[in-house]
Amino acid sequence: MIRKAYVPGVHGKKPARGGRGGGSEFSKQLAMKQKIKRIYGVLEKQFRKHFEDASKRKGVLGDMLVARLEMRLDNVVHRMGFAPSRSLARQLVNHGSFKVNGRKVTIPSFEVKVGDVVKIAETKQGKTYFKNNEPALKNKKDFPSWISFDASVSEGKVVALPSRSDVGVAIDPQLVVEYYSR
Repeated sequence: MIRKAYVPGVHGKKPARGGRGGGSEFSKQLAMKQKIKRIYGVLEKQFRKHFEDASKRKGVLGDMLVARLEMRLDNVVHRMGFAPSRSLARQLVNHGSFKVNGRKVTIPSFEVKVGDVVKIAETKQGKTYFKNNEPALKNKKDFPSWISFDASVSEGKVVALPSRSDVGVAIDPQLVVEYYSR
């Protein structure tokens, strides 16, 4: 089977204007918004609230949006290595597996602030999942620069706001800003 760079059929070899090719500016903005929404696992209404919250802060709006999404508790749990995916991190948070500054938090969209300490709840430390995950946590070396992690007590601390480069995926939040400003 031969893979071709265009779709099959009569409509396959069109110049890159609209549709599947290069696309319009609006389609690029919409695609970037959808991509970021899917990466972080948020719905449209939640994403819009994150955008509005980021627009009230000082700084570059696109960077503030990314920082706001990165500081969600489910994402912080994922970044610390407690869960291999954001969806599993979301489930673990929902089940009350983590404490932030000594208080149990069951809301995945909880905003973690700089200086907050996230650790596994004492009641959940004996669970099979966390026992099996412990060796992987001790060997993990690639933590984001905005998180300091102490593997001996399975505890992480947010030491700074994340930047756009900390995301690790090629995203352009400026397209989202342009999408919402139209």
